[in-house]
Amino acid sequence: MSKLQEAVGLGLVLGAIHGFTAPAWSVPVVPNFTQGSMTSHTETTQKITETINSMDYNTGYQYSATGSGITVNGNLSPGTGATNVTIDGVTSTWTGVTSKPQFTQTTPGGAFQFTETLQNPGLANQTIIQRVTETTSVTDTTSIFSQ
Repeated sequence: MSKLQEAVGLGLVLGAIHGFTAPAWSVPVVPNFTQGSMTSHTETTQKITETINSMDYNTGYQYSATGSGITVNGNLSPGTGATNVTIDGVTSTWTGVTSKPQFTQTTPGGAFQFTETLQNPGLANQTIIQRVTETTSVTDTTSIFSQ
Protein backbone atom coordinates (compact mmCIF):
# COMPACT_ATOMS: atom_id res chain seq x y z
CA MET A 1 0.00 0.00 0.00
CA SER A 2 1.30 3.42 -0.88
CA LYS A 3 1.61 6.35 1.43
CA LEU A 4 -1.20 8.19 -0.35
CA GLN A 5 -3.56 5.23 0.12
CA GLU A 6 -2.69 5.08 3.83
CA ALA A 7 -3.38 8.81 4.29
CA VAL A 8 -6.75 8.57 2.49
CA GLY A 9 -7.73 5.53 4.56
CA LEU A 10 -6.82 7.27 7.81
CA GLY A 11 -8.84 10.30 6.75
CA LEU A 12 -11.91 8.14 6.09
CA VAL A 13 -11.61 6.42 9.46
CA LEU A 14 -11.28 9.75 11.31
CA GLY A 15 -14.15 11.25 9.34
CA ALA A 16 -16.38 8.32 10.25
CA ILE A 17 -15.49 8.65 13.93
CA HIS A 18 -16.17 12.39 13.83
CA GLY A 19 -19.58 11.79 12.30
CA PHE A 20 -20.65 9.85 15.36
CA THR A 21 -20.03 12.76 17.78
CA ALA A 22 -22.64 15.38 18.59
CA PRO A 23 -22.31 18.63 16.65
CA ALA A 24 -21.40 21.82 18.60
CA TRP A 25 -23.82 24.69 18.16
CA SER A 26 -23.23 28.30 19.26
CA VAL A 27 -25.77 29.95 21.53
CA PRO A 28 -26.27 33.74 21.30
CA VAL A 29 -25.44 35.71 24.44
CA VAL A 30 -28.29 37.94 25.51
CA PRO A 31 -27.74 40.44 28.35
CA ASN A 32 -30.11 39.98 31.25
CA PHE A 33 -30.70 43.70 31.90
CA THR A 34 -32.74 46.34 30.17
CA GLN A 35 -31.16 49.49 31.58
CA GLY A 36 -28.63 50.60 34.20
CA SER A 37 -26.33 53.31 35.40
CA MET A 38 -22.83 53.65 36.76
CA THR A 39 -21.63 56.45 39.03
CA SER A 40 -17.99 57.45 39.59
CA HIS A 41 -16.77 59.83 42.35
CA THR A 42 -13.19 61.18 42.30
CA GLU A 43 -11.61 63.59 44.81
CA THR A 44 -8.14 65.09 44.38
CA THR A 45 -6.50 67.18 47.10
CA GLN A 46 -3.41 69.32 46.54
CA LYS A 47 -1.48 70.93 49.40
CA ILE A 48 1.13 73.64 48.70
CA THR A 49 3.35 74.95 51.51
CA GLU A 50 5.22 78.20 50.82
CA THR A 51 7.76 80.15 52.84
CA ILE A 52 8.34 83.77 51.83
CA ASN A 53 11.45 85.29 53.39
CA SER A 54 11.80 89.04 52.78
CA MET A 55 14.88 90.89 54.02
CA ASP A 56 15.40 94.66 53.87
CA TYR A 57 18.99 95.86 54.07
CA ASN A 58 20.51 99.26 54.66
CA THR A 59 23.40 99.40 52.21
CA GLY A 60 25.04 102.43 53.78
CA TYR A 61 24.90 104.35 57.00
CA GLN A 62 22.51 107.18 57.80
CA TYR A 63 23.44 109.90 60.23
CA SER A 64 21.47 112.93 61.27
CA ALA A 65 21.90 115.57 63.95
CA THR A 66 19.58 118.45 64.70
CA GLY A 67 19.10 120.89 67.49
CA SER A 68 19.32 124.45 68.75
CA GLY A 69 21.70 126.06 71.22
CA ILE A 70 24.55 123.75 70.16
CA THR A 71 27.78 124.13 68.15
CA VAL A 72 29.31 121.43 65.91
CA ASN A 73 33.02 120.72 65.56
CA GLY A 74 34.35 118.09 63.10
CA ASN A 75 33.04 115.91 60.29
CA LEU A 76 31.40 112.57 59.86
CA SER A 77 34.04 110.05 58.68
CA PRO A 78 33.43 106.61 57.20
CA GLY A 79 35.28 103.62 58.61
CA THR A 80 38.32 102.03 57.03
CA GLY A 81 37.60 98.32 57.62
CA ALA A 82 34.78 96.33 56.03
CA THR A 83 32.47 94.08 58.04
CA ASN A 84 30.89 90.95 56.56
CA VAL A 85 27.55 89.73 57.86
CA THR A 86 25.83 86.52 56.64
CA ILE A 87 22.16 85.89 57.41
CA ASP A 88 20.33 82.90 55.90
CA GLY A 89 22.98 82.50 53.21
CA VAL A 90 22.96 86.18 52.17
CA THR A 91 26.28 87.95 52.81
CA SER A 92 26.53 91.72 53.12
CA THR A 93 29.70 93.80 53.32
CA TRP A 94 29.54 97.27 54.83
CA THR A 95 31.66 99.98 56.33
CA GLY A 96 30.51 101.88 59.38
CA VAL A 97 31.42 105.25 60.89
CA THR A 98 34.85 105.79 62.46
CA SER A 99 34.32 109.26 63.84
CA LYS A 100 31.49 111.75 64.07
CA PRO A 101 31.32 115.45 64.86
CA GLN A 102 31.55 116.73 68.43
CA PHE A 103 28.69 118.88 69.71
CA THR A 104 28.92 121.40 72.53
CA GLN A 105 26.37 123.63 74.16
CA THR A 106 26.65 127.16 72.75
CA THR A 107 25.74 128.90 76.02
CA PRO A 108 26.67 126.82 79.05
CA GLY A 109 23.63 126.48 81.28
CA GLY A 110 21.36 127.91 78.55
CA ALA A 111 18.44 126.26 76.82
CA PHE A 112 19.25 123.76 74.07
CA GLN A 113 17.72 120.91 72.13
CA PHE A 114 19.75 118.14 70.46
CA THR A 115 18.87 114.93 68.55
CA GLU A 116 21.44 112.59 66.99
CA THR A 117 20.62 109.45 64.98
CA LEU A 118 23.03 106.90 63.49
CA GLN A 119 21.83 103.87 61.56
CA ASN A 120 24.56 101.50 60.31
CA PRO A 121 24.41 99.23 57.27
CA GLY A 122 23.06 95.72 57.66
CA LEU A 123 19.76 93.94 58.08
CA ALA A 124 17.03 96.47 58.89
CA ASN A 125 13.94 94.27 58.73
CA GLN A 126 13.17 90.60 58.10
CA THR A 127 9.67 89.31 57.41
CA ILE A 128 8.93 85.58 57.20
CA ILE A 129 5.52 84.51 55.90
CA GLN A 130 4.57 80.86 55.89
CA ARG A 131 1.33 79.89 54.19
CA VAL A 132 -0.38 76.66 53.23
CA THR A 133 -2.81 76.52 50.31
CA GLU A 134 -5.01 73.43 50.03
CA THR A 135 -7.32 72.82 47.07
CA THR A 136 -9.76 69.96 46.58
CA SER A 137 -11.22 69.00 43.20
CA VAL A 138 -14.35 66.80 43.12
CA THR A 139 -15.60 65.07 39.96
CA ASP A 140 -18.86 63.09 39.90
CA THR A 141 -19.68 61.19 36.69
CA THR A 142 -22.86 59.24 35.94
CA SER A 143 -23.22 56.97 32.89
CA ILE A 144 -26.69 55.74 31.91
CA PHE A 145 -27.11 52.85 29.47
CA SER A 146 -30.01 50.83 28.13
CA GLN A 147 -30.52 47.88 25.79
